[in-house]
Amino acid sequence: MKKDEDPKKDLESGYQHWKNKRYSNSLRKSSPEKKEFTTISGKEIKELYTLLDLDGFDYQRELGFPGEYPYTRGIHPTMYRAQLWTMRQFSGFGTAEDTNQRYKYLLSHGQTGLSVAFHLPTLMGIDSDHPLAQGEIGKCGVAIDSLADMEILFNGIPLDKITTSMTINPPAAVLWAMYIAVAEKQGISPKVISGTIQNDILKEYIAQKTFIFPPQHSMKLIVDTFEYGAKEVPRWNTISISGYHIREAGSTALQELAFTLRDGIEYVEWTLERGLDVDEFAPRLSFFFNAHNDFFEEVAKFRAARKIWAEVMRERFKAKNPRSLWLRFHTQTSGVSLMAQQPYNNVIRVALQALAAVMGGTQSLHTNSLDETYALPSEEAVTIALRTQQIIAHESGVANTIDPLAGSYFVEKLTQEMVEETKEYFRKIDEMGGMLKAIELGFPQKEIADSAYAYQKAVEKKAKIIVGVNAFQMDHEPIPILHIDEAVPRQQLARLKQVRQTRNNSRAKTSLKDLKKAAEDEQNLMPYILACVKVYATLGEIIDSLKEIYGEYQEPITY
Repeated sequence: MKKDEDPKKDLESGYQHWKNKRYSNSLRKSSPEKKEFTTISGKEIKELYTLLDLDGFDYQRELGFPGEYPYTRGIHPTMYRAQLWTMRQFSGFGTAEDTNQRYKYLLSHGQTGLSVAFHLPTLMGIDSDHPLAQGEIGKCGVAIDSLADMEILFNGIPLDKITTSMTINPPAAVLWAMYIAVAEKQGISPKVISGTIQNDILKEYIAQKTFIFPPQHSMKLIVDTFEYGAKEVPRWNTISISGYHIREAGSTALQELAFTLRDGIEYVEWTLERGLDVDEFAPRLSFFFNAHNDFFEEVAKFRAARKIWAEVMRERFKAKNPRSLWLRFHTQTSGVSLMAQQPYNNVIRVALQALAAVMGGTQSLHTNSLDETYALPSEEAVTIALRTQQIIAHESGVANTIDPLAGSYFVEKLTQEMVEETKEYFRKIDEMGGMLKAIELGFPQKEIADSAYAYQKAVEKKAKIIVGVNAFQMDHEPIPILHIDEAVPRQQLARLKQVRQTRNNSRAKTSLKDLKKAAEDEQNLMPYILACVKVYATLGEIIDSLKEIYGEYQEPITY
């Protein structure tokens, strides 16, 4: 090649020749009908990606090295070569005794972290004897009404040696206080326990809808947990900023990424207003993403998330501690992608989604079970889900090298586009006055609803194929599923009644009165919630006390 020749010019010429002659002619012969090639999110995909798609690509600026800014290739220098991701199975059903047995079963089979699924009444901050809890006790998770239940849930499980994630949002502070109290009863200091509370109320207003208090009060309570955790429970992740439920509600991968990270920005801004330094609390922020079916789109999403968050924390919030720049995230495979038709196909879907999470550099992973469209997972199904992670970790070879898809023209282009388009969403939301204001205006809700509708239309037109649902249908035999014993409600209500009869009710009333006074005075509520929990005030009693001060949120009706 002569010195003044441009290799990209030759590549451009060669690409156009290939596309207009070889590719187009072959496509017309083999597929005369015009087809659309898009990701599951509807993003158009080119026929081929080359160096031309990465014009101006700068390795150091875009990628860097693992463990170095901008962390696109991973937050740790060694990634899985030193330590595999934490393997969690989201578990909880029936009584605390039932779930405690499941935890011990999973730990004995190689699970490395616990993840608590609470039943709907707990998620909504009501006790099992509340009229609205009828028919729901222990059905979609474990029933936890008081510290007595939490003590049983973790009986025989050393909380200084295991990490626990709790999927709980409006009443997160209360369940966290119960966990802290259990640790103390085991003789374990709050300084050494580690785990995560989801505690992400913004995505509840956007997607999942298990809110209790008005947004301003909910945000205040979350900042309380940040402040308390930074001082008293320093190894605990006091939030898991969650895109999972945003995606389950029907968002695209881009919307999941953009709204999740913008939620994170909102939490940082509120905490800075409290007067905390960013490096006091930012290292304990964590994230929670969905892993859907479109393999490369998901990998690009995870890589883009790390890069964007590092830039936001360094440039927007001037964080100085490198750990404040790290986007640490848990991943769960997509529940909404699981189908009741031909349920064993779900094993394959979950394996692909889990592989995408690992290739994207997740720190923690939950794999869904094949039967979750019917019921909570059976023991056999949850074992297959756990084995899926273990086979990926120990047999596939994908953990041997860090960020193995880096340098792929396709993946790098998708990652770049994710970054650029997420920043455009940030710009729009900032112009609205922030995420809380955008939620009040219904902006993310409408974006998600529009995307969900577009995807459903694509499925109905068979532009998107779901195997066993709109193509390749066949009958299948019923599969065994987990049934919740009808004795569960009786057992739970009996324990709750016993707690109320045997506790020191005078101390319980005093602690609840002190909590209300602290809420009126806008104090940090964590010490008062912890005091309530320790005298066996119930979840419902604590939340009802706060409702008297904060009120309840009524979502505005939009059309």
